[in-house]
Amino acid sequence: MEYNQLILSSVLLLPLIAAILNLFLWGNSRAQRWVGNLFVVLHLVVSALVLKQTVAHSMIVLNVGDWLHGYGIMLAVDALSAGMIAMASLLALLAWFYSYEWFTSESVKALFNVVYFFLLMGLTGAFMAADLFNLYVWFEVLLVSSFVLFTLGGKKAQLEGTLKYVAINVFSSTIFLAGIGVIYGLTGTVNMAAAGIALDSLGQSSLANVAAVFFLVSFGIKAAVFPLFFWLPATYHTAPIGISSLVVALMTKVGVYVLIRFFTIVFPISENEVFRVVFMLIAAFTMVVGVFGAAAQSDFRKILSFHIVSQIGYMIMGLAIGTPLAIAGALFFLLHNVLVKTNLFFISGLVNRVAGSYSLKQLGGVLTQFPLLALVFAISAFALTGVPPLTGFWGKFILAKAGFMAGDWEIVTVSLAVSLITLFSMTKIWNQVFWKPLPQGSSFSVSTFSQMAKSYPSMVLVVLCLTVIILGVSFFPNQFIEYAERAAQYVVNRTDYINAVLNR
Repeated sequence: MEYNQLILSSVLLLPLIAAILNLFLWGNSRAQRWVGNLFVVLHLVVSALVLKQTVAHSMIVLNVGDWLHGYGIMLAVDALSAGMIAMASLLALLAWFYSYEWFTSESVKALFNVVYFFLLMGLTGAFMAADLFNLYVWFEVLLVSSFVLFTLGGKKAQLEGTLKYVAINVFSSTIFLAGIGVIYGLTGTVNMAAAGIALDSLGQSSLANVAAVFFLVSFGIKAAVFPLFFWLPATYHTAPIGISSLVVALMTKVGVYVLIRFFTIVFPISENEVFRVVFMLIAAFTMVVGVFGAAAQSDFRKILSFHIVSQIGYMIMGLAIGTPLAIAGALFFLLHNVLVKTNLFFISGLVNRVAGSYSLKQLGGVLTQFPLLALVFAISAFALTGVPPLTGFWGKFILAKAGFMAGDWEIVTVSLAVSLITLFSMTKIWNQVFWKPLPQGSSFSVSTFSQMAKSYPSMVLVVLCLTVIILGVSFFPNQFIEYAERAAQYVVNRTDYINAVLNR
């Protein structure tokens, strides 16, 4: 096996090995933790190597079992996949260390230390899958792992939220399988590259359109787009943030990734004006409904959960516009959102630790008591709303530019209006949590930031590290924008992907 294929298989196998080792170390949480520490670092290192090799060679393909290209299990990583894997690995490392402060039960520790790595394996596999059925399998690994993580602790609210999450995702998986069946019936293959070529030869097939609708509904549920988003704000605020942090950061982004992959390679929406209009409407309604939902909430986590929905709309907007610049804007915006939204959830977890609540009515006085925590919140909040020169500004600027160049000024207008309402909801958190005095009868568990750092060292360190990363991307965006543009060119020009997967 050559070097590129070795590192590609390693990035997938490392989480599996870590999960198995931690399973054998059940009952010894200290040993499990050290194994986890080692493997999250190793996974990030190998992910960086995959990213480096992808930049050098454009694409890495692993034909598992040496079957005829287009028929066996194939793993393919291009610039988009490699960037997603590296981002997931970085967030997995940060969330792993952040979660350390949330453990109270030995049984919860043991289970988390195992399931966490199955989740990471599912994420990695989904980004590498080159065929639809393999993608379905990785989604199921990912979803079963997230079910377990959401229920750790066993509180009533968690179980209620998880039941909704399970029900809607079982429905999504059923629709996914139906779509795979239609594609296989039409093309005789589930390989995305081969199916894309076969569908091209069919022209405007009604069955192909039906399959596309199936995949839009299935992936739309996973991405939490309008009107399929309702499960997300009912679920994400129920689990402890330290436990569900990686799920919060990346679950919907996997759905967005697959929408981009499917609707550029298998069923290019740029060649179907009806689907392009549908995606444009979905993007607009997702942005608007999500941001108004956030503005109406009075719980720190619920506001952030609705904002996940709203921000997904910007990514779908890039796909709907469909030009290389728009796809690049969507990819940069995805990076921005993962970093900023994760940090905001992490910050809400710290606020909860010191104040004992997520309710805006019961919080206050954080600015006076913990000015550094208020500062890191302000940086992430301003980034989320798109205040220059922070990450959100660059993502929205690229998307707006692409929209105006394509003549889609309506969706650009909607996106700019949504940014103003996003600023309002972030101001609401600032006024209630940080600016107003602490309500009578409430108190902080610690009185200074240094005491907070001593009490919750890994949580504070992760928040500070992620804030530095956000500032780095904000003030030095060119390299990230150039990479997004390169990935977008490869996505839009699907011929290169198809030729590499099919060895043509």
